[in-house]
Amino acid sequence: QVQLVESGGGSVQPGGSLRLSCATSGSLFRINAMAWYRQAPGKQRELVATITSGNSTNYADSVKGRFTISNDNAKNTVHLQMNSLKSEDTAVYYCKADFVFIGVYWGQGTQVTVSS
Repeated sequence: QVQLVESGGGSVQPGGSLRLSCATSGSLFRINAMAWYRQAPGKQRELVATITSGNSTNYADSVKGRFTISNDNAKNTVHLQMNSLKSEDTAVYYCKADFVFIGVYWGQGTQVTVSS
């Protein structure tokens, strides 16, 4: 059974930092790409950042220069380093993995709250 487990969420003041991690397990298939999405209350889920198995990255304009996505292919784990956090970054953050042959899986989400 494929599982994605996010960790690292929490509460932080504006200007602070958090590091999210997403660990995958239960699949022997290669991962094509992983991504972080977020969903704020009353809003649609939006793409935050993506990274391919070849380490190509892409970011939403709203997080460029502040967030960094990275992966550990050996551990099938992806991280999201979030710096200079703003109140508008408050959301539930979800991890997504696109596996060869078996498709897309999502994690359960982790809450990030940025507030003074």
